[in-house]
Amino acid sequence: MTGTVHIVGAGLAGLSTALHALKLGHGVRVYEGAPQAGGRCRTYFDSRLGRNIDNGNHLVLTGNRSVAEYLELAGAPGALVAAAAADFPFVDIESGERWRVRINDGPIPWWALDHARRPKGVRLTDMLRAGGILLAGPHDTIASYCTRNPVMRERFWEPMAMAVINLPPEEASARLMRATALEAWRDGRLARPMFAPRGLGPALIDPALKALEEAGCPVEYGRLLRRVEKEAGRATRLVFARGEPVQIAQEDAVVLALPAHRLAAIMPESGAPTETSPILNAHFLIDDPALLEGAPPILGVTRAVTQWIFIKGDIVSLTISAADHVDGSDAEEEALLRRLWDETRRALALPEAATYLSARLVREKRATFRQTPQNVARRPRQETSLRNLALAGDFVDTGLPATIEGAVRSGERAARLVC
Repeated sequence: MTGTVHIVGAGLAGLSTALHALKLGHGVRVYEGAPQAGGRCRTYFDSRLGRNIDNGNHLVLTGNRSVAEYLELAGAPGALVAAAAADFPFVDIESGERWRVRINDGPIPWWALDHARRPKGVRLTDMLRAGGILLAGPHDTIASYCTRNPVMRERFWEPMAMAVINLPPEEASARLMRATALEAWRDGRLARPMFAPRGLGPALIDPALKALEEAGCPVEYGRLLRRVEKEAGRATRLVFARGEPVQIAQEDAVVLALPAHRLAAIMPESGAPTETSPILNAHFLIDDPALLEGAPPILGVTRAVTQWIFIKGDIVSLTISAADHVDGSDAEEEALLRRLWDETRRALALPEAATYLSARLVREKRATFRQTPQNVARRPRQETSLRNLALAGDFVDTGLPATIEGAVRSGERAARLVC
């Protein structure tokens, strides 16, 4: 192919496709229906908090090779800052117990043998059984690898399943967790969390937009795709809600990097998954930022509505994955905020009088596709029946969960397919 790659969607998958297509020497045009890029990974100013916040708390690890290459192509290799070690602190809200999961550097995961490095109360036999997930079959759920020890479920598998797969262990695909373990969790050098000091938008979206501007192909906003016209086994025209249709020349290609529900409406034959799992995020503006000095940038929470706490300056952000499975997450906003703040105060060991100036709840109903074994088996391939059209997005069949790394990897593969 020597023509232009027409990319519909300027989320991470679409931006990744564009950067890789440019690398391969092709021209690109990127169309986005919204007035801004980034999709579910963006930073915006919240008037209630008076701060820039991320629309979700996404975790990137040092082993996410596709994200690293994406940032290189965007000219921002240092946009994410890695933690010094793969060290994840946790607290049990009910008992007050605290522990740290510390993954050692090197290819032999001996950390699982050290009781001081694994969750408190988890036995060696529990960890040995957990290793069986490396042999997970396509029909297995993560619950298949839980032992009878309830602590193992509460303090190891449930936090991992909810964070990575956005489902509880009984529903979450073990095959997807296996992929994560092989790519990142097997070596502490690959499992260190990466932080975006100024937010996910400035780290992951803005550099890509700048690179596209400099290449002479800025994103075209307000271009909501209505349909793809086709003839003789190829896409021939893109029809948008506004503006002139775009003719697809013989030497051109198309990549649809749309959310799954939008793709399902435009190309029902794609088989894009329509079952979704929600995520709830809460953001608190602290009245006294000095109280957060010494607090870890990320803290796991068990036996609570809250699952993960992220410290970002004077903002404390919480994440509740698979919120439709978490008792209490559907409470009325003020009551839920009070409960979440109480859990946060206890988790961070703040004084009882500590409070917040303002707060924001953000419910993302379509955070990910529902990553059960059955739905994973139905993920659409990136190739389509149209020889010049491919798909990208965290829901396509990359073999990875619906994460930032999965979205970026899909764009990398889509560019190779059509170029």
